[in-house]
Amino acid sequence: MHSENTKPKARQLVGRCAALVGATLLAAFFAWNSGLGYHQTMSVSIFLMIILSTLFFWTFRLAIAFIGIAALLGSRALDLQSFVLSSELPIILFLVGMMVTVGVLKELGLFTWIIQLVIGMEKMDGLRFTMMIVVLSALMACAVDEVTSIVFVSTLIFQVCDTTKVRPAPFVIIAVLATNIGSSGTMLGNPVGILIGHKAGLTFSDFIVWAFPVMSLALLLTLILLTFWFRKDIALLTERLQARREVGLGLGPLVKIPYVRGLMILVCMLGLVASHHRVETWLGVQKNTILIVAPLFIAGILMIWRRERARHYVETEVEWWTLLFFMMLFAVAGALEHTAVTTWAAGRFTSLFGQNPVILTPVILLTSAIGSAFVDNVVFVAAFIPVVKELHSTPLWWALLFGACFGGNITMIGSTANIVALGMLEKRYRSQIRFGEWFRIGAIVGLISCAVAWGSIAALSGSMPALEEKPAVATTMVHAGE
Repeated sequence: MHSENTKPKARQLVGRCAALVGATLLAAFFAWNSGLGYHQTMSVSIFLMIILSTLFFWTFRLAIAFIGIAALLGSRALDLQSFVLSSELPIILFLVGMMVTVGVLKELGLFTWIIQLVIGMEKMDGLRFTMMIVVLSALMACAVDEVTSIVFVSTLIFQVCDTTKVRPAPFVIIAVLATNIGSSGTMLGNPVGILIGHKAGLTFSDFIVWAFPVMSLALLLTLILLTFWFRKDIALLTERLQARREVGLGLGPLVKIPYVRGLMILVCMLGLVASHHRVETWLGVQKNTILIVAPLFIAGILMIWRRERARHYVETEVEWWTLLFFMMLFAVAGALEHTAVTTWAAGRFTSLFGQNPVILTPVILLTSAIGSAFVDNVVFVAAFIPVVKELHSTPLWWALLFGACFGGNITMIGSTANIVALGMLEKRYRSQIRFGEWFRIGAIVGLISCAVAWGSIAALSGSMPALEEKPAVATTMVHAGE
């Protein structure tokens, strides 16, 4: 019995290994025959290998990334100096500070207090509840991050659905779709936001001015669509809530939460992040320095205040596995830039589509959306950023951002928020959402959101300020002939 179960798994593992090796060798063959040199072929092949490992071997993606970095360094396609510069340590430290701060906010009960506010609302019905979880999911993703947002909104949905005996899956889908859209509104909502902002030289204020309105419009249209698509589930929830009110019952026991300290910490952090450009100008420091430092500073103060829990925050609340994978991924993407593959790719890109942003914007938007639907959006953005940087166009950065965030709604595996929410649903109810059930609405939402982004970028591109060119880092470029 045991051998019969392990044979299919072994065959599946061998098949995936063969597909990974075959695709990597095929990429090397085409790269070499396209005129790329040895080091360039190595960087392209290893980058593709790491991308495919996230599809075929999700559990081993970090191990494969380690092996890939070792191969790049050993083959001299990447040197130590470029490795350190490309690993984006400022972004990693920013995420560490955010994760520690969010861990403290969870312990202080801030998110529980928000849930209690929703549960305690009078005259709650299905439509109002749907509107609440859409707005709450989007705004929490903007303020903290998409994973924290979906964890707490899902908890709220489970409590309401358990009380009213309503199927939670439709409301979980609604919350996830809103979370992914909301994550594009600020630099804090998604790792791709801070990555794009840092590489493009965009500030928090730039996101508020240019990204937040586009996100809000996409969210509004999505809300209208979702209330129609799930109208039967919403109507059933309204009936159950009305029946409970008629007998004097609410949605659950309300607990008084001491939220003031957590709310003050969140407001202080958001205020410091929002004003970072002014503070940087006043202090005369490099652009986005205060943006990166703000979460670290807040986290440091909190760790001193709650010193008995400081080690717990760093060891438990910080997703070191994910952050290390990001570092390796950024470094491998840096190898593409170091070996001038990105310059070659940008040339090929413009030869196919020209240099007109009117044409390039929908191409990059749709390409990043479709890619992010099946591959982790950080992986896809890391691959595209060097190419977009070579094209020197502000609208293309926004196209990359919206495509990566909105494309995550298309499939069940399109973003981390999707996977976390589905895992919580399966663990609690022993039930799964079918791929088709998700894809039917996810594809429509993704298409509408991308259309909104495309139209908005086209309408606003003329008034977008040109980005400041960052001084080039002195590194030795390895060209095709070497």
